[in-house]
Amino acid sequence: MLAAPSADITLETMSGHGHTLGEWLVVFNLMAVVIDPYTHQSGWILPTASRIFLHYEEADMRCAFVVCSDAEGAQSFLGRFADEHLVLLDPDREFVRSLGLERIPALVHLAQDASVLGSAQGWDAAEWSAVIARAEEIMDWRVRPVLPAPGDPGNFEGTPAIS
Repeated sequence: MLAAPSADITLETMSGHGHTLGEWLVVFNLMAVVIDPYTHQSGWILPTASRIFLHYEEADMRCAFVVCSDAEGAQSFLGRFADEHLVLLDPDREFVRSLGLERIPALVHLAQDASVLGSAQGWDAAEWSAVIARAEEIMDWRVRPVLPAPGDPGNFEGTPAIS
């Protein structure tokens, strides 16, 4: 089980606007896909994460990539996904450390008080689906995305979150 991250951690957008995690959580829960742009495994999950985010565009939940790099590294890695979704930067992995993540990519659902409502590390469709099912229960949302879908990668362990 992951620890609730500090609400005082600052996460910046690609344009350099920084807010504390607590500020990001004022209005909505956060569904984050944490990725490391220096690994192939994080790249394998980008289309799947994008599909999940697009599914929840109109939900009362903020969806974002949390990228363990600076803006230049995130833009280079995410390509078009950087333009389509919210991207928060964690170059020093302060957010990752605060959560206690061990493997990346990871799916993390945070409540407005920064408590962890669900998480899955690495890519396992059943584990990610369980996190999504819990999020939908909390939001009273009715239709969740199918996982795995055609084109999704096979299950993989991911890479160490802290090297």
